Amino acid sequence: MKNFLVHNEEITRQMCEDIGIKSVEDLFNRVPQDVKMEGLNLPDALSELETQRVVKNLAKQNKTDYACFLGGGIYNKFVPACISQVAGRFEFNTAYTPYQPEISQGTLQVMYEFQTMICRLTGMDIANATVYDGGTACAEAILMACRISKKYKACVLNSVNPEYKEVIKTYTKSQTIEVEWVDEVPADTADYACVLVQVPDYFGEIVEPKAVDCLLVVCCDPSSLAILKPPAEYGADIVVGDIQTLGIPMNFGGPTAGFMACREKFMRQLPGRLAGRTVDKDGKQAFCLTIQTREQHIKREKATSNICSNQALIGLCAALYLSVMGEKGFKQAGYLSVKNAHTLAEKLAAKGYKILTKNFFNEFTLEVPDADKFLSKLKENGILGGIKLDDKRILVAATEMNTDEEICKYTSLC
Repeated sequence: MKNFLVHNEEITRQMCEDIGIKSVEDLFNRVPQDVKMEGLNLPDALSELETQRVVKNLAKQNKTDYACFLGGGIYNKFVPACISQVAGRFEFNTAYTPYQPEISQGTLQVMYEFQTMICRLTGMDIANATVYDGGTACAEAILMACRISKKYKACVLNSVNPEYKEVIKTYTKSQTIEVEWVDEVPADTADYACVLVQVPDYFGEIVEPKAVDCLLVVCCDPSSLAILKPPAEYGADIVVGDIQTLGIPMNFGGPTAGFMACREKFMRQLPGRLAGRTVDKDGKQAFCLTIQTREQHIKREKATSNICSNQALIGLCAALYLSVMGEKGFKQAGYLSVKNAHTLAEKLAAKGYKILTKNFFNEFTLEVPDADKFLSKLKENGILGGIKLDDKRILVAATEMNTDEEICKYTSLC
């Protein structure tokens, strides 16, 4: 392959001639004139000092002191201060790529420890070193189930996170996989490659999936596993989810990272990277990439996914979070989330509001007369009251970060 050179005028002219146009501009003739941009209308250039002043003034307009009761996949969780300090160390930034194990033992060990922690939480035999996010993990799990079963039909409950559903639709459409969206798991599931359920679901409901005659894929919030049964105990074959609740700030919705775990017999169908532990020739502990199932490493027809990377640094934050919190701290954060959510729900119910979620962890669906008015009043008083589902339903979440004062203020304004 020759080195790439930027097109000069002669090359551009020849390319246009070959495809039958006079200029590059002719390529865009079909774009309506009324949607074309005449110019960017940018202000005059500023010096670095002047730019800093402008940006600081813009930043002052941000309001960051709201009491937050938002959920729906991204939660306001406690993040120990040491996590950003350790994760930002020079060694982790420079040794990110783990292909050369002799110079990236720290990164590989973090991957291995992260995988081990996910296995302990989910009860699964093996986990990968993260994928892009929770939606990607769900979609990859369906593709994985189809490869295992040789069936190309999946059943997904409508109660799955709507953002995850959109990713699933995009993935499966390109793979010609049929997806049936259902409100309840059908009695006969033998024709499906898998059934995908979310526990707790997007609306906060905890429903333990019944036995199915195909692979069972469970999407879960790992922080809920501090209290709830691990999916392995109710028959899950593949467990996926997003690790944002494990020490990752909200960050305006991202970035986050997804995890995937499964039974050992499905290990070679698991996409992404898996780090393993062994001993070197001197008998010392050593880490390396045990399985690499992407196209860049093995024959394309044997590859399980075209995922090119993972979220190793976010996985590092999750591993640090679980290490710092420990089993006791992790469970305490879970219990506080449950307590705060149920206290808020009980207070709202006492005021006559209907709680539509029967069994929930830290998130529930609330019925109100007018969702827009309800949320607007709360916001005017410094509270982000939840996510509007429709004109009369709101998704409300509470975590260990919410105080008794915030809960009382929330209910007093309703």
